[in-house]
Amino acid sequence: MKKVCKHDKLFVEGDVCPICGKSDFTTNWQGRIIVIDPVRSEIAKKINITMKGEYALKIR
Repeated sequence: MKKVCKHDKLFVEGDVCPICGKSDFTTNWQGRIIVIDPVRSEIAKKINITMKGEYALKIR
């Protein structure tokens, strides 16, 4: 199961989140969004995503 950073909701493969530098993860998430171009994406702007990647929509 994929793990998600609890602070940024980014799917992470390593031991540290590349956005916040923390290692506080969860595997309890729902929905996902893949952002390719956060500058032009209206959805990314609405949910405050500034870096491309795969994000969970809801975490617990």
